[in-house]
Amino acid sequence: MNIGLTGGIACGKSTVSDMLVQRGAMLVDADRIAREVVEPGSPVLKQIVDRFGPEILNPDGSLFRKKLGEVVFGNPQALKDLENIMHPSIRALIRERMHQYEQLHPDKLVVVDIPLLYESALQSMFEAVMVVYIPRSLQLQRLMNRDKLTVEQAEARLKAQMDIEQKKAMADIVIDNQGMLQDTENQVEAFLRGRRLL
Repeated sequence: MNIGLTGGIACGKSTVSDMLVQRGAMLVDADRIAREVVEPGSPVLKQIVDRFGPEILNPDGSLFRKKLGEVVFGNPQALKDLENIMHPSIRALIRERMHQYEQLHPDKLVVVDIPLLYESALQSMFEAVMVVYIPRSLQLQRLMNRDKLTVEQAEARLKAQMDIEQKKAMADIVIDNQGMLQDTENQVEAFLRGRRLL
């Protein structure tokens, strides 16, 4: 079985993915894949340089992420261009890794961790989507504490994503992460038992 794992920023998605992996799941990390596809010498990085110019490279030829972020942030067309360059390769690699795991470990759960799963309309790639949920007020508080942000900065980051209540409503499986860590572990184990994966 495979699932897409998502949630909002500071909802505890990494905590839940760690719990699933500790219990035998195979993890495909979309953020890691997004870094892989832009390694020096890759065709994707070449396309990014062709579109945005050589100033988005570090002296060693690697992607200068901060500079690229400054170029696309607040510029919807530039962001769309970047997504059009990167997303096809990211999706292809996600599918390839999922397929490899499913072939090598047919009895295991394959978890694909994708922060912007719904925003990128990727839910059809998976048998089910699991959303790690906490209420928005707690999400704001945890984000401010974790990243040392002001209320305004944290609000801006939350507004850049789909609202967590909307994600929760669309989910096939919800892991409520607002209580104690043990409560979250119990929910993860109940899910795995229910699917006969534990």
